[in-house]
Amino acid sequence: MTFTKTKALFSLYFIAGIATGCGSAHKTNADDATNAPAAAVVKVARLSIADNLEIASEFLPFQEVDVYAKVSGYIHKLNVDVGAHVKQGQVLAVLEIPELQQQLQQDEASVRRSEQDLARAREELNRSQSAYNVAHITYTRLADVQKSRPELVAQQEIDVAQGKDLEASAGVSSEKDSLASAEQGLLVAKAALGKDQAMFDYARMTAPFDGVVTQIYAYTGALLPAGTASSKSDSGLCRLAQNNLLRLVIPVPERAVSDIHVGQTVAVDVSGLKKTFNGKIVRFSDQIDTTTRTMHTEVDVPNLQYELVPGMYASVKMPLHSAANVLTVPIQAVQAAGAGKGAVLVVGSNNKIENRNVTLGMQSATDVEITSGLQENEIVIFGSQGQFKTGEIVSPKVVVPSVNE
Repeated sequence: MTFTKTKALFSLYFIAGIATGCGSAHKTNADDATNAPAAAVVKVARLSIADNLEIASEFLPFQEVDVYAKVSGYIHKLNVDVGAHVKQGQVLAVLEIPELQQQLQQDEASVRRSEQDLARAREELNRSQSAYNVAHITYTRLADVQKSRPELVAQQEIDVAQGKDLEASAGVSSEKDSLASAEQGLLVAKAALGKDQAMFDYARMTAPFDGVVTQIYAYTGALLPAGTASSKSDSGLCRLAQNNLLRLVIPVPERAVSDIHVGQTVAVDVSGLKKTFNGKIVRFSDQIDTTTRTMHTEVDVPNLQYELVPGMYASVKMPLHSAANVLTVPIQAVQAAGAGKGAVLVVGSNNKIENRNVTLGMQSATDVEITSGLQENEIVIFGSQGQFKTGEIVSPKVVVPSVNE
């Protein structure tokens, strides 16, 4: 009976000991950081940031035209095909225009005839001038004799000589008019020849600029009509695009209009090629579209190696503002609290969280400038702030933010 009581008492103490031990295992010191939750943090650092405007657009040829014939004719020789790279002035095609060739022969004959008429008029003028010289000398001499010796020369002879002098003078005037008419006739004949020669030269269709033939509308033997304002593309020879210089049309938002300047260099990112090219703002409309509240802006991108193809998509990054060596934190570390204001969770030297108000400055795609409220090399919570409380102890883990976060 004694043994049984002793055993029961021992069991009671044993159970009490276990209960006491279990209770002490769940008791945790609030200041013990070994059990603190992990928290991703970043350091406040000085960086150079820029506020960039990024807009997607599509490459367009710098210029693109349909090449038409200036005179109607049949394609005698075609020198290009789709995809051909041509230089300015290069012959694309030669037209056959028989009736214009015949007209040129007639014009050349007219010029030769006018030259002969001009030579004949000059000879006639020289003859008339000689006849006038003889008649005038004769009349002058007789008149002089009559004055000194009136009895030697009859008045009738004087009158006859004077009449011949006037007649010869009138002949000279007439021949001068004939010479002037012949000269004008020659000028008219040469003008007609020059006009028809210029039209015949149009039989050689040339490239108006350096470019790439993107379409062919007609082939050897086809009749090309003379290009007019009502002509359609199917009456042209080909379509030519200038691809060694491309343009991007950018609708710049109203807020960024004041920061756009002609000559400004921008980065053009082409994801299809995984390359970035340099472009330049060369022109803008200088007027806001009231429908979209944007301004038509164009960026030229050199394409001397023809790496870029019209129709490709590109992303244009236009720097609006920039600041060098300023205090910054990632955007994910700041909770916005109004215009130019925000709040961050600062992890102190004792790993306690402190809620601190900050003043915000310029913002880029990844970082924001801190103008007041933080010091360099302080650490702040990165990411979601809702899971932490002011005064809570955390185990900070420094992270490097991804560009795409």
